[in-house]
Amino acid sequence: MSQVNYNAMSNTELKQYFLKHRGNRAAFQAYLDRINQHPLRIIASPSDPDFDEKVQAAIRRKLEATRNRST
Repeated sequence: MSQVNYNAMSNTELKQYFLKHRGNRAAFQAYLDRINQHPLRIIASPSDPDFDEKVQAAIRRKLEATRNRST
């Protein structure tokens, strides 16, 4: 049986692989390691009075970071 290179997979590919091979503990561990490398950051809670502004600012930062990486 051939060895699967989880590091060569994108986050989406790794997630799909794990979902198709739920009994594969190595795939599960690779998926957990990957998602724990970049934990989700909470931008604002729905009850925050500045919710819209914070979300829009986060979107602008993300777009700017994407533009900077592509140049």
